Amino acid sequence: MSTSPSTRRITLALAATAAAVTLTACGGDSGSEGATAAGGDVDCSAFEQYGDLSGKSVSVYTSIVAPEDQSHIDSYAPFEECTGADIVYEGSREFEAQLLVRLQSGSAPDVAFVPQPGLIRTIAEDHPDVIQPVGEDAAANVDEYYDPSWKEYGTVDGTFYGTPLGANAKSFVWYSPSMFEEAGYEVPQTWDELMELSDTIAGTGAKPWCAGIESGDATGWPATDWLEDTMLRTAGPEAYDQWVNHEIPFDDPQVVEALDAAGAILKDDKMVNGGLGDVRSIATTAFGDAGLPILDGSCWMHRQASFYQANWPEGTNVAEDGDVFAFYLPGKSEDEKPILGGGEFTVAFADRPEVQAFQAYLTSPEWSNAKAQATEFGWISANSGLDPENLKSPIDKLAYEQLTDENAVFRFDGSDLMPAAVGAGSFWNGMTDWISLGEDSETVLADIEKSWPSE
Repeated sequence: MSTSPSTRRITLALAATAAAVTLTACGGDSGSEGATAAGGDVDCSAFEQYGDLSGKSVSVYTSIVAPEDQSHIDSYAPFEECTGADIVYEGSREFEAQLLVRLQSGSAPDVAFVPQPGLIRTIAEDHPDVIQPVGEDAAANVDEYYDPSWKEYGTVDGTFYGTPLGANAKSFVWYSPSMFEEAGYEVPQTWDELMELSDTIAGTGAKPWCAGIESGDATGWPATDWLEDTMLRTAGPEAYDQWVNHEIPFDDPQVVEALDAAGAILKDDKMVNGGLGDVRSIATTAFGDAGLPILDGSCWMHRQASFYQANWPEGTNVAEDGDVFAFYLPGKSEDEKPILGGGEFTVAFADRPEVQAFQAYLTSPEWSNAKAQATEFGWISANSGLDPENLKSPIDKLAYEQLTDENAVFRFDGSDLMPAAVGAGSFWNGMTDWISLGEDSETVLADIEKSWPSE
């Protein structure tokens, strides 16, 4: 799969350099406080470009379900109010499988939010008569407000199909600040310091790590993130790009080394699985529950993305001095800061004016700020027109800081870039076997290599 490795670096310019978009009352004082994205009057001048879409509707199909869906639905209110269009939202936990079924059966949605660039490629190759190239207005927004790499992630064989939607940072380690303080532990700044801390905690008889990779039909994906994060740290970004693009074999010695580095934690009973069981319990522990033992002191650290903040029980104080917080999964040195991340892309399957207008809205600063204002936590955007002051969650602000660090080197989630048969198939399954069956790294990676589709 070709995805221009030379531009994998993303300095997600969520920057404060662009002017903030303030939603203000139509006809009111331009300096007054605006209505929230959830409703109320808005300044419709930025929406005049879309025309009058009264009586038109746009169907949206996505994997984002309740309760996370409400902030998305609320963020469409300005577009609906100012254009007259109706956005019909449908979320499904079976999105990846059902989207392909719907495309095959001729019942495609107008717009889908696709979290894997590899799936965009699959759709473009298998359903070229249904998927629509990005319209001029949306493409212009992406050119103006996004790092060029985001456009390349949504491009297949030179045609731009998927516009960027949301972004997330995955190189996080969740922990209890108070536990660290009471034990006299410092947040590690390098990978070696992280392993030394893990050994120190294990030496007390406690389990330093907890983990879980069970996720229904998608079981195994959290373990792929572990490998991708360690690959960036042991082999470096260039080798990571070669691996993702299959320019080196999936079982290249560099990948074996990276998986063994992850295994130094995930396959050592002294290191895992605090409060949950032995190593094999990782395969049967739901990823959303895996970090919860931190709250009762059964484990000390849990590697999971910024979006994991939604999984803490109601009432949990997520803050630098709260019940839980997160720190950056360190690199080899303090100067090396690889960041693993992901995001969703908007793909259209109809070229009606209202569909093109809605896709353009989702690439605009108006939408990014409306979405931020409607979201309590768990969402950031790569749109440079996003005002970071609209981000409410300290974790989202931390992700923003990390992703915009001038020393950070961003790489998109590798499994999401690979062909779907690997990235959402044999890779997930192989990592599950690596845990549940205790298979060695070389065997697992060699089996995944055999599954890579022939050109």
